[in-house]
Amino acid sequence: MKIVDLRTMRGPSYWSVKHTRLIVMKVDFGEWAGTWSNSVAELPEQLAELFPNLGMANPHHSAEAAKHPPLTREQLADGEPLAYVLQHMALALQRQAGMPVYWGKSYPAHEEGMDMIVFSYREERAGRQAAEYAVETLDALCNGKPVDLKPILAELHHIREEEYFGPSTQSIVSEAASRNIPYIQLESSNIIQLGYGVNQKRIWATTTTYTCNAGVEIAGNKNRTKAMLKNAGVPVPRGTTVYSEDGLRDAIEELGFPIVTKPLDGNHGKGATIKIQNWEDAVAGLKAAQEYSRAVIVEQFIEGADFRLLVVNGKLVAAAKRTPAAVTGDGTHTIQQLIDEVNTDPRRGIGHEKVLTAIKADKHTLDILAAQQLTLDSVLPTGQTVYLKSTANISTGGTATDVTDLVDPYNVLLAERVAGIIGLDICGIDLLTNDIAVPLNETRGAVIEVNAAPGFRMHISPTDGLPRNVAAPVVDMLFPPSVPSRIPIIAVTGTNGKTTTTRLIAHMVASKGYKVGFTTTDGIYIQGVQLQKGDCTGGQSAEFVLRDPTVNYAVLETARGGMLRSGLGFHSCDIAVVTNVAADHLGLRDIYTVEEMAAVKGVLPRTVRKNGWAVLNADDDLVYQMGHKLDCRVAYFSMDENNPRILEHVEDGGVAAVYEEGYITIYKNSYKLRIDRAAEFPITFGGRAGFNIENILAAALAGYLAGFSKDDIKTALRTFIPSASKTPGRMNIFKYPQFEVIVDYAHNTAGITKFAEFLNATEATHKVGIVSGLGDRREEDTLGFARIAGQIFDEVILRQDRDLRGKTAEELRDLMTRGLQLDKLEIPITYIEDELDAIDHALHTARPGSVVCILTENIGGAIKKLENYQPV
Repeated sequence: MKIVDLRTMRGPSYWSVKHTRLIVMKVDFGEWAGTWSNSVAELPEQLAELFPNLGMANPHHSAEAAKHPPLTREQLADGEPLAYVLQHMALALQRQAGMPVYWGKSYPAHEEGMDMIVFSYREERAGRQAAEYAVETLDALCNGKPVDLKPILAELHHIREEEYFGPSTQSIVSEAASRNIPYIQLESSNIIQLGYGVNQKRIWATTTTYTCNAGVEIAGNKNRTKAMLKNAGVPVPRGTTVYSEDGLRDAIEELGFPIVTKPLDGNHGKGATIKIQNWEDAVAGLKAAQEYSRAVIVEQFIEGADFRLLVVNGKLVAAAKRTPAAVTGDGTHTIQQLIDEVNTDPRRGIGHEKVLTAIKADKHTLDILAAQQLTLDSVLPTGQTVYLKSTANISTGGTATDVTDLVDPYNVLLAERVAGIIGLDICGIDLLTNDIAVPLNETRGAVIEVNAAPGFRMHISPTDGLPRNVAAPVVDMLFPPSVPSRIPIIAVTGTNGKTTTTRLIAHMVASKGYKVGFTTTDGIYIQGVQLQKGDCTGGQSAEFVLRDPTVNYAVLETARGGMLRSGLGFHSCDIAVVTNVAADHLGLRDIYTVEEMAAVKGVLPRTVRKNGWAVLNADDDLVYQMGHKLDCRVAYFSMDENNPRILEHVEDGGVAAVYEEGYITIYKNSYKLRIDRAAEFPITFGGRAGFNIENILAAALAGYLAGFSKDDIKTALRTFIPSASKTPGRMNIFKYPQFEVIVDYAHNTAGITKFAEFLNATEATHKVGIVSGLGDRREEDTLGFARIAGQIFDEVILRQDRDLRGKTAEELRDLMTRGLQLDKLEIPITYIEDELDAIDHALHTARPGSVVCILTENIGGAIKKLENYQPV
């Protein structure tokens, strides 16, 4: 068995609007096609042994887990399809590597012996690896080969630790998501963008858009921090900075023992040694610190417990007492055995995987033990506690107890003053004191460090005490009440007309003074400037616009390809427009019927926010039906003012747009709002281009629902002048002294049918078409396209696309020739392979009064050639 297609969804998709992070794979089961688990020897037993949590649905684990029934050993023994088993294996692999995921589904693909398996992931690379490992493992088990999951799980664990959100980041992202604030992880970084466009804010762990660089620099220099705090009356340890053993000796003479050594620029307790009582340990501490910084701080050791106070936006929001990793003897077990026992706590895991981190006996631990004449093989007397780390960091196995409610008001003020003195919006203050409920100046305690990017894990998941939602004040700071995080999004999809509709809406929005970002099949535009060329209708292009800090309104063309390749680049929009659904691209990406294509396009209106609008074509049966199962409000448009669907909808109080007596008219209840005569809008070419009247209806209705006035809409539509620069490849007309040339992107049967209506209403002595077939279309689609071309043109120049998309040039030439001659056997056909050569031929042979129609692939090349053409 093997994977023949593997895709990653990063947003709402054909497979799920709710579950946005999905792996979609097509698997060829080969000889195991149609096999069930009970027909493979020992498979149920082996799976149960390898995957103790296969299909786990422990209701105590999470609400999400409780929704999904387990795949039990009994079910496997009774028999389940291997595709269903594979789905659960891919999920279980991720769970065993510390990534809780549960949702999935599987179903037969159109090809014999193949199945589609869809499952959730938390980290993209781990999800894709889980897919490959699951297939390899199941194939090995079915063929009686041994399987060792340890290296597989180790690799997945490694990926998780490298790329997974840390607990601090995750807490802020989750809090933002709970408030309907969108987020984007910026590519190749751990920086998270909260919000869209001009309203975005950013976080990097627990630094934010508002974090002052000077404050970070001050906090990173312990000497400067201590000097500023001391000058402000904050208790700090006495100390100095040394660079050598001579300096260390002088410091000890001044301070006396016990002392603390730590690197000047260190963090997370790295290189720090505490409670040094003699010269030998002091030298060792110096060397340990100099592994991180040549300059080493030597301070007096302050007796007391370690406390972390967290200040956000000038207010103390949490406090925790931290205890270094430790074990307590029982008179029987060795220190290593006691560590192993502590690590069996289900709350402990690798890195940031769980609430607590497993204790690792590293060189630092061995040195601490050696100083007490102990080793990992030593047996401690009952009740004796030995600390295994010199600092109380959670990341090295320490524990935390919430003490927020115990902090004395003096200490609250002290912490808030410290954050202000250093200049940090999020600030972690470490202090040592015997009792946090007593003013620090009375316990002879001291502030020992200030952190510019403090971890949240000890507060959101303390070992003991109340968890504190410290992410909430962070999000409050970034997005206070009434401060928006989103920008308006209008998204457009359909088989034909979506690019023109997108451009019409973007023009309308820009006419109102908004700074618009929009995507189309020819590029990405920010405030009217094309920043990227090519087909930009997928999720990455949408994110490009939503990441731009200058954009305050997004209009996004959303095509089938992007939705099937990676899902949408946003989770919700304000208005979704669906122009139509027709037979195009069928047989690609496992979409074989027009109904399945409608389900793909139907993803977009399902993402509309509850009070938003879906704008649907009432003349298209499949598009009209999309409106029946939506949670948002629905408005329809139609070229037929007497369409019973429109009349019923309006009678029920709905909103619609119709082409009525030559006018673009908005219906609302029993009222009519006439925008203008369609023939007045340049893009209709005097009313001849019926397909553009349909696009205007969709755009005008979207604009009306977005809050634009009749005059706003009318002005925008009248000032939208179709041209090669404004609408490249969409009805671009070039007038020469003896003939005209029309450049259009019609590339499917529905598109050329609409084009035919326009061409039939165009007077010309001779009509020439430059056309080609597409190799990734079904034979019947190519024949249908060619047949209509043969009907509307007096002469055809047959060319080839640069990418033949799976067929040979001869196959496409034969198919197109057959189609062209179906209704007009004697139609003149000239075969010129290269499109630009075909255009040259047409220009030099054009008759007076003729029209040359270029149904182009190379839009830019065709337009450039026509702009540079000089008639003889």
